[in-house]
Amino acid sequence: MNFLRGVMGGPSAGPQPSGAETIQKLCDRVASSTLLDDRRDAVRALKSLSKKYRLEVGIQAMEHLIHVLQTDRSDSEIIGYALDTLYNVISNDLEEEEQEENLPKQVDDLGSQFTEIFIKQQENVTLLLTLVEEFDFHVRWPGVKLLTSLLKQQGPQVQQIILVSPMGVSRLMDLLADSREVIRNDGVLLLQQLTKSNAAIQKIVAFENAFERLLDIVTEEGNSDGGIVVEDCLLLLQNLLKNNNSNQNFFKEGSYIQRMKPWFEVGDDNCGWSAQKVTNLHLMLQLVRVLVSPTNPPGATSSCQKAMFHCGLLQQLCTILMATGVPADILTETINTVSEVIRGCQMNQDYFASVNAPSNPPRPAIVVLLMSMVNERQPFVLRCAVLYCFQCFLYKNQKGQGEIVSTLLPSTIDGNSVSAGQLLCGGLFSTDSLSNWCAAVALAHALQENATLKEQLLRVQLATSIGNPPVSLLQQCTNILSQGSKVQTRVGLLMLLCTWLSNCSIAVTHFLHNPANIPFLTGQIAENLGEEEQLVQGLCALLLGISIYYNDNSLENYRKEKLKQLIEKRIGRENFIEKLGFISKHELYSRAAQKPQPSFSSPEHMMFDHEFTKLVKELEGVISKAIYKSSEEDKKEEEVKKTLEQHDNIVTHYKKVIREQDQELEELKQRINTLTSQNEQLQVTVTQQVSQIQQHKDQYNLLKVQLGKDTQHHNSHSDTLQMNGIQMEEVSKLKEELEEWKNKHELLQGQLREKDSVIEKLKSSQLEMGTTEQSSQTSKSGGLEHNNELQKELEMLRSQIQLQSTEISKLQIENQKLQVMNTIADPVLGDSSATAANNAELEGRLEREIKELKSEVKALSEEKESLKQHLDSSSSTVAILQDEKNKLQQEVAESKKEQDDLLVLLADQDQKLSALKIKLKDLGVPVEDEDDTESGDQGDEDEDGDEEEQD
Repeated sequence: MNFLRGVMGGPSAGPQPSGAETIQKLCDRVASSTLLDDRRDAVRALKSLSKKYRLEVGIQAMEHLIHVLQTDRSDSEIIGYALDTLYNVISNDLEEEEQEENLPKQVDDLGSQFTEIFIKQQENVTLLLTLVEEFDFHVRWPGVKLLTSLLKQQGPQVQQIILVSPMGVSRLMDLLADSREVIRNDGVLLLQQLTKSNAAIQKIVAFENAFERLLDIVTEEGNSDGGIVVEDCLLLLQNLLKNNNSNQNFFKEGSYIQRMKPWFEVGDDNCGWSAQKVTNLHLMLQLVRVLVSPTNPPGATSSCQKAMFHCGLLQQLCTILMATGVPADILTETINTVSEVIRGCQMNQDYFASVNAPSNPPRPAIVVLLMSMVNERQPFVLRCAVLYCFQCFLYKNQKGQGEIVSTLLPSTIDGNSVSAGQLLCGGLFSTDSLSNWCAAVALAHALQENATLKEQLLRVQLATSIGNPPVSLLQQCTNILSQGSKVQTRVGLLMLLCTWLSNCSIAVTHFLHNPANIPFLTGQIAENLGEEEQLVQGLCALLLGISIYYNDNSLENYRKEKLKQLIEKRIGRENFIEKLGFISKHELYSRAAQKPQPSFSSPEHMMFDHEFTKLVKELEGVISKAIYKSSEEDKKEEEVKKTLEQHDNIVTHYKKVIREQDQELEELKQRINTLTSQNEQLQVTVTQQVSQIQQHKDQYNLLKVQLGKDTQHHNSHSDTLQMNGIQMEEVSKLKEELEEWKNKHELLQGQLREKDSVIEKLKSSQLEMGTTEQSSQTSKSGGLEHNNELQKELEMLRSQIQLQSTEISKLQIENQKLQVMNTIADPVLGDSSATAANNAELEGRLEREIKELKSEVKALSEEKESLKQHLDSSSSTVAILQDEKNKLQQEVAESKKEQDDLLVLLADQDQKLSALKIKLKDLGVPVEDEDDTESGDQGDEDEDGDEEEQD
């Protein structure tokens, strides 16, 4: 302390030392002092000087401070002072009174240079990571701040050092679990800097349970009503999820999307939102958009969209959309968020179409949004957001496109309510050029890639003024185009017309039917106008090129060849191609082509639509080629198109055939599965019946023994005869039933033999026909396999029936034995009272046994019904196989007939050739017989025969 008093302003008679000299002395004391207290005091003094003399302390003391961190680990106080000093030297967060006008640039350079010196030795960063693990507040907190500052200055280099350090990222993740909010909150800031633009670290942080911890913090802090901590957590979540498909999938699979729903629960009173709440909610909406961004892979975006619908997040966003009192910037961002949640997802688009605004009467949300879009008093960014929402609603949504266009058709117009189509037409022909452009682009999206709706829109008629006949929508667009309105209006109308006419020959014919359209387009293209009009010229060239490329030559005066000649005479092909290239070379075209969302700095820059840039890219090349093609090349191209159409039809036909065959295979598989299950059920039933028969056998044996004992005690002959009479009657009934079952059993066996013989015949016939056609054998092999399976099942059923018949015969023998035993019973033995009791007991047992036999008969009858059903299914299978056999026989007969016809033709030709040869030889012309070269000696014998005939 005495040293510090002397250095830092204690009474001294001599001149005061400068700051650099004081710092040098302090550094010497840190390096040379053996007492820990002296070193600690010296480091504390350096900390107090580090803000004012940042450069001097950084140059002279950094090495000594790092040495302190390495050697004095046991004293947390000196470690804390050293870390604070290094933070003051490296950090650029200076106090306001120290910031001058010319200082910031120098400060940035200074912090970056000191950071580079510190991280030059990677061990310094590793040492800092070790210190951050310390629980002591005076060590951990300054260590977190210093590491955050290092990441701000030299982010990529420090990230790489931490990444290769063992458990480097995991150590820092523990900061989120610290119970001290200051360290936890600064840990969030540290992880923000650590995860910037580094996908590897982002994945490690995500798999260290960062999502769970951050969402817990947001919930604890009050969701959107929370403070700056919620904002920091949301920024960190954005770093982890943006452009990181792996983390996005992990976030979705972890069911974290469901935890986002409470963020957007707003009350009825939305007045007086704080600035922090607006910021938090804005970041929350941006986080939703990160998950469903159009730049993500389509599969990942689609799964997130479905998850948001099922958990109710989309419904909550639509509630904010229709709520009152929501700040304008939040409403705009909510519209953009809803747009991307529904974009390309049919389920979400259908839900959005059903949303109604809380008005009286209720109006669809789409209509309310379109009213804002065509209202020139609404903010520009809000109108752009509504246009984007409408585009996303119609993206890959033919159902929604049809609903919008139907509101324009004459048969569906409702005069009592405003429809989407009426709003679009109103905006299309209003005096506000921005409304014209937005309405034209929105209507173009309703026609995107939908030729049917392009044709239906030709039916739309508009009443321009009282007393004048109505004109078509197409005609009205061209009329406004020719009146010389603002550039923005004309660009919007030209984009609408190009989209409308592309890939729709009927619309091109309607456009060419107006004789004023082609002269207007050629006049616009041929003129030499300023830069502002060059864009209009390029779009006019594109529209004229579409009229040529998609022309079906139905109008004689406007055939493809005549329009090309007109371009050659009035414009020139090279000039036409040059004007066409103005579109893709325009700066605003390049901006619009980058992403689907319309984002413009001002209304004047609102010229191109993203989807239209795709159309231009697709058509620019083909139109350029079409202009230089001759009529013959056009004809060849049309023939190629027709051939391709025929090919497509053939492919479609075969696809249909394959689809039908797949359905048949599925049906056969289902039938096989059904039969297999039936077979299993029958096997279970047989097993049960076998066990029941065994039980009956045991009961019969017991009864037989008991009856043998009881007959020795019968004394009353009359009672015995009465009992035996009853038993004989029951036994006779059982005999009749058994005989009946035997007959039915023989009948079923006969039917099974018949089916077996039919199946054997079909097998033999199909084996004989198998050599005729390999393709037929392949297509019918499934039926033979199925037939074999059925035969195996029938064999199994036959064996089961035989087993049952043997059991029935055994039962019959037992009954006969019982009858004999009853008839020979001695009537004079035993006491009369005991005999009566025994008779009653015997009678009860016989009744129970008779009931059991009846239940057995009932079970056998049910078995009979199941066998009949199985025989019916077998007969249907036999009929199917018989039909297939007949078809194969017909094919074989046809092929034999064709072979016979060919043989007849060959025989006729041989006769004619032989007759002609004879005539030639009669005329003395030498004729070589082809048989000489082919058959050798046989040909010589034929020639000898011919010569003998001539002689």
